Amino acid sequence: MRTGRPDRSWPKSPRSLRATRAGWCFIAIVFGVGFAALNTGNNLLYLVLALMLAFLVLSGLLSESALRGIRVERKRPGELFAESSHRILLRIHNTQRRTPSFAITIEDRLSTAEGTEPVGRVFALRVGPDSFLDRSYGFQPDRRGDVEFEGFRVSTRFPFGLFVKSRRLELPEQAVIYPALDSVPLAAPAETDRRTERERARRMRTGDSISGLREFISGDAFARIHWRSSLRAGRLIVGEREAAGAPEIEIQLGLAPESGAATVEDEVRQAASEVVRHLDEGFRVGLRSPSIRFPPGAGPRHRAELLTYLARVQPGDPGVTRAPDPLRRGRSGRAGWKAAG
Repeated sequence: MRTGRPDRSWPKSPRSLRATRAGWCFIAIVFGVGFAALNTGNNLLYLVLALMLAFLVLSGLLSESALRGIRVERKRPGELFAESSHRILLRIHNTQRRTPSFAITIEDRLSTAEGTEPVGRVFALRVGPDSFLDRSYGFQPDRRGDVEFEGFRVSTRFPFGLFVKSRRLELPEQAVIYPALDSVPLAAPAETDRRTERERARRMRTGDSISGLREFISGDAFARIHWRSSLRAGRLIVGEREAAGAPEIEIQLGLAPESGAATVEDEVRQAASEVVRHLDEGFRVGLRSPSIRFPPGAGPRHRAELLTYLARVQPGDPGVTRAPDPLRRGRSGRAGWKAAG
């Protein structure tokens, strides 16, 4: 979890201010009262004008106090898949010792070729002094590949809703969106010994030793939860188990030179689905293309390596546009490519 820091590259305008519709109406009334006071010399109008101007000054001071001590942390899931819904946690800190912050809106932003765009927004009605609140938003990427979270825009309409005052917090962070997953059948590798079906299934499900730990994601079997690590971390942790003599499968990534972008995406999606399904079932999974080969393996590091390669491979890469050599295929032999962080 990383903490957003104030943007030091904006020394001349650390804040931005925008009037709301109610604010524009209030400003118009202020000008009307001021014009009437100057033309009539009425002391009561001068008093009303002074109160309205003081009202504006008070609004600026209170909104500044709401924004001044805000710091933001972002915590995202360890794996992000295209077309799947994820929750990204934002922890909102108020570092002021005596002053609470009110009506805080946090907008998380992504870098794009055209600039930046909002990806999620959360709201906190009150953040007490020297405390924090957790808020989360839904994130559903539409395609695989690398993305960059730029930072946050923190804003408030406190106290009167006349103006929206904003500040920028920088928190650049790279992330990799893995390909979307489909439901695929399990391969049926050849038996290498005379174990019974029940014993083979038990070993594939539980394994002999834990090769790594990762966070629980939707779809994981509850039998794979590592309870001791989960209690220590305060969240569900899954143990990646690898059985001695576990079945192996190698998935081939190979497309004809005339394959279009849509075909490539379909093949990558299929390959990623097969990689995840077989790793989850205890297989040792490998991946091969004409330009690179990943030997069969298991564990979270190997899983991330395969999915990262699939997430980043592009139609113009040599491993996609060259025809593959004959190779033993996993189930359908369809290709997959994926993004890593």
